[in-house]
Amino acid sequence: MFGERNNKMAKPYLQHLESCKSLETTYEAVRAGFVALALEKNRLATPFVAQARALKTAASKAILPRDLLKFPDIQSALLTASGVSDKATNYLQDSDKHEAVNGLIRNFLEPAGVNFVEELVFRFLLTRGDTLGGSMRNIGGFMAQKKLTRAIIAYLKLAGYKCYWLQGETNTWIELPEDDADVELSLRGLCWDTGKGPRTLLYNITVPLFRNNVDLSLFNCFAENLTREVIKTPSAYIALGELKGGIDPAGADEHWKTARTALNRIYEAFSKRKLKPHTFFIGAAIETKMAKEIWKMLKYGKLENAANLTDEEHVTSVSKWLCTL
Repeated sequence: MFGERNNKMAKPYLQHLESCKSLETTYEAVRAGFVALALEKNRLATPFVAQARALKTAASKAILPRDLLKFPDIQSALLTASGVSDKATNYLQDSDKHEAVNGLIRNFLEPAGVNFVEELVFRFLLTRGDTLGGSMRNIGGFMAQKKLTRAIIAYLKLAGYKCYWLQGETNTWIELPEDDADVELSLRGLCWDTGKGPRTLLYNITVPLFRNNVDLSLFNCFAENLTREVIKTPSAYIALGELKGGIDPAGADEHWKTARTALNRIYEAFSKRKLKPHTFFIGAAIETKMAKEIWKMLKYGKLENAANLTDEEHVTSVSKWLCTL
């Protein structure tokens, strides 16, 4: 009994995994994941729908399509309806913008006749839909980060540890408030001290040692001491991990290839410095072949911990492990 407990402490993945089968994503989890993605997509689309309604109200005051040019408040929306994205707008001259809007009126709104307002709103939403589609490409990663962050915060709060978070928009560290609802929406890092020393976790940084992005990096210092020089120091890294939130089984293998390459790069780069930081993988879509490969890496010490993001027990276990390193 003592030997088994000792083995679980030495191999943290045994706290929540019994075999490679434990890593596989169930059919029910895939279904729930797709539903969660749909709900998130609707949440992200809400501002665009509200903008479209406001545009319809303002544009309805126009008698003819060209009258729309007289309303300064909707000129930006007219440009969007012309098919010009927010990013593209930054590269256009005023003359280019006028040409795009005039093309919209001439080629689409005027031919629509009395229905030109509806045509305008449809085309506005078409462009905004492309914008939403672009942001949705990494929505799985965003949702994965939210879920893991919430689990880490939950452990730290239950254990009574003070925690600080990096506010993404202002790039400033703030003490986590008592009411921390939705902080994970703009969070880029966490900092805590559980008695083993200060720890700072950063999401999505380029590790100078091998000049590639890593999803999660844990450092042995307080946030206020986390300078560029510290990030360049290999011995400052406590743990590094890959987090893949895509739930579609069809893309699972591709996500794992990316993560595996990153993990191998981490292992090789630090080994050359005779260092071995903790490494881990957390994924939402884990197929049978992947699970076997991950389990093999765990058994042979190439990877120290792994979890299926769709399993609450896994997420809780790996969060506790990270917080107590």
